[in-house]
Amino acid sequence: MNLPKVAIHRPVTVLMLAAVVVLLGLVSFSRLPVDLMPDVEFPSLTVRTQYSGVGPEEIETLITRPIERSMASVPMIERITATSSEGSSNVTIAFEWGANLDEASAEIRTRLDRLRGALPEDADAPTLFKFDPSQFPILYMAIAGDRDPRELRQFVEDQMQYRLERVPGVAAADISGGLRRQILVELDLEKLLAYDISVGNVVNTLRRENVNEPVGPVPEGEFEVLLRTQGEFDSVVPMRSVVVTTRGGVPVYLRDIAEVKDSFEEVRQFIRLDGQPAIRMSVRKQSGANTVTVANAVQEELARVRRDFPDLRITSIFDQSEYIEESIANVRSSAIYGSVLAILVLFLFLRNVRSTVIIGVSIPIAVVATFALMYYYGFTLNTMSFGGLALGVGMLVDNAIVVLENIFRHRESGETREQAAILGSSEVSTAITASTLTTLAVFAPLVFLTGMAGVMFQQLSLVVAFALACSLIVALTVIPVLCHRFLQVRPPDREHHPIMRQMVERSGAMLHALDLAY
Repeated sequence: MNLPKVAIHRPVTVLMLAAVVVLLGLVSFSRLPVDLMPDVEFPSLTVRTQYSGVGPEEIETLITRPIERSMASVPMIERITATSSEGSSNVTIAFEWGANLDEASAEIRTRLDRLRGALPEDADAPTLFKFDPSQFPILYMAIAGDRDPRELRQFVEDQMQYRLERVPGVAAADISGGLRRQILVELDLEKLLAYDISVGNVVNTLRRENVNEPVGPVPEGEFEVLLRTQGEFDSVVPMRSVVVTTRGGVPVYLRDIAEVKDSFEEVRQFIRLDGQPAIRMSVRKQSGANTVTVANAVQEELARVRRDFPDLRITSIFDQSEYIEESIANVRSSAIYGSVLAILVLFLFLRNVRSTVIIGVSIPIAVVATFALMYYYGFTLNTMSFGGLALGVGMLVDNAIVVLENIFRHRESGETREQAAILGSSEVSTAITASTLTTLAVFAPLVFLTGMAGVMFQQLSLVVAFALACSLIVALTVIPVLCHRFLQVRPPDREHHPIMRQMVERSGAMLHALDLAY
């Protein structure tokens, strides 16, 4: 089928289809998530086991080595790395790129269940973790105000933390700094020895007394009422009256062997904002959520918090979305500058305003159509995908230039607009198709890369391929239609505007000198 001929005979259809593609591309562009890099899922899992109070050598012998031996035969393992420290064992299993981590997780959990009986009974159950870059905070902020550090910490926990955690896309809001309430039970060693009471006995007694226990259903007429005993301490006063043991029929109270204080945790870090005590809050996004979208939603919620509590000073310390937006803006400006320079170079050599505009139309159509394909395939607008567009901007006009020059040649030979458009575009259709395919063949191997390089460069290569394919279709459909309608063959010296005429004459003289030198 002669595609240019069909397009020239159906110009309205071609232009309407181009308008639809542009509309879809603009809608897709507004919905494309923005991120710094493509989503990366590192193929590694970590088995973590806690065994408090045990030295590294015992951890290595009792926990780490049995887990290593059990994991050695899991399919597609690349390497196993283990670390044994005091009270903790970490076994990291790295898989080959492309491994299905869901299936690997299920296999590892099954092996850990079978191994549980061989591990020490008082050790914690092994826990499986998957490394996820989204677990790193995307936003840090400092909160200060004219409040006591203990009151400020309690206020942030009660009034701010839940508001940020309910923002869509937020996984957790972590708090650090300030003074956190803690009930201290300072035991007197001499009294413990005198009463022959162990520390474990005191701990178990407090744990047993500080619970709410269900009593069960109690008949109340025609109904049954579920009752429970409220045994949790609400202050330090009832704690002091807890009976720890009896000696000679006389109860020994907690106040007899310890001093109970309503205090705060030991301070291990100080956070200040402009010299004033502050609270630091970090926000982590959910896996798969978009960084910029989540950060913007958090900032909107913080604006509402500032409005509700004007006495608080909330300052953003680190916002990853700002760096992402700046990086994308730099790539975007580079793409725009590249497009403008490409059009200027075209005008310098073509010396015809209409020809330059016709070819310049192919750049935005191909780029916007690429946005629609990116949205369909689930890509994000990151530095790699946007960089692919910036890389391919110069190549997007190649096919259009070849088609327009051949049509222009036929027009100069005296053929009608329709004949020149059909013959000129049909003659070079095979050539520009072959040229585009050879360029796509260069990027094809990048699609089959594995590992980190594959994750990073696949989107770049696919975006360039999308853009070049769109530019080929535009060159065989839209360009012939525009040339048929608007292209005029007119000598450069007939340009109307004096400034335009002067520019054309100077560029013509330069090109003539270049021809003579050649």
